[in-house]
Amino acid sequence: MAHEKTTSTSAKILYRPIGLLSGIASGAAAGILFKQIWKRAAPQHPEDTPKALESEFPLREIVIAAAIQGALYATVKALVDRGGARAFEKVFGEWPGD
Repeated sequence: MAHEKTTSTSAKILYRPIGLLSGIASGAAAGILFKQIWKRAAPQHPEDTPKALESEFPLREIVIAAAIQGALYATVKALVDRGGARAFEKVFGEWPGD
């Protein structure tokens, strides 16, 4: 059984700006990471990542790129959110989630 951490309303409110900033940072980091991966995965288009409305890319390539990008974003965001919550708990003594 998982250890349940206690959370106060003030901890949740205090964490909101931290969570917002970490969300922006994780999105930017995931975008950079995706572009680097895509350069290696699709050397024929090293500068362009496929977007849904760009006709030069086949649908299959667009869907694969979107799936990779979504998975990277979710993974990076989860890691950053969890790390931020742990750091917040160490500093303030309360878990900011739940």
